[in-house]
Amino acid sequence: MAALLTLDEVSRSYGDRVVLHPVSLEVAPGEVVALLGPNGSGKSTLLRIAAGRDLPTSGTVTFDGRRLDEEDLHARARIAVVGDVSATYPDLTVREHLLLVAVSHGVGDEAGAWVDWALADRHLTEKADALPSSLSSGQHQALLLASALVRPRDLLVLDEPEQRLDPDARGRLAERLSAERSDGVSVLLATHHRDLALAVADRAVLLIDGTVVAEGPPAAVLPDVP
Repeated sequence: MAALLTLDEVSRSYGDRVVLHPVSLEVAPGEVVALLGPNGSGKSTLLRIAAGRDLPTSGTVTFDGRRLDEEDLHARARIAVVGDVSATYPDLTVREHLLLVAVSHGVGDEAGAWVDWALADRHLTEKADALPSSLSSGQHQALLLASALVRPRDLLVLDEPEQRLDPDARGRLAERLSAERSDGVSVLLATHHRDLALAVADRAVLLIDGTVVAEGPPAAVLPDVP
């Protein structure tokens, strides 16, 4: 099966500082790939490049057979991102925020149903009429993931989606990511949580100091994680 996402010898430097050495990586449709490694290893940089939110210093990124860049509307319509920045609309309720995301991504008349489903899926129904400022940190993280679920997507790019979640919520996250894979959605995530990688990932990639040092089944790669 042809890869949905291909990174070919992608690197990233800021001035003289090399953050990501050349990396080649493919993600197939319906595949979950976990990026592992310590803080500062280049995981977030790789995710931003994979999502088209940053340009590589060298190498190319291809999504769905097309060269990916920051202005690619096709990719923006099909890649849903949950990053390390908590971006919500402070004056909109949780439901209003999700409705805005759904409508802006062309969901149309089904937006309300998509929002109701995402609220229930992320255990946020009771907070639907609350403002984001009133949410706990775990609920806020759940809202960020819900924002990715109320829009069409072929690829989910997630930067430590388990952060601030309690054990029950992490279990629900694993169930959701497994369901996304079953629906044919690809997932590329960075995580520090070993159990999450073991539960959902088909393949793990270990980055250290911007270099891929191991790749394979999560159970084989995890023992090498510092």
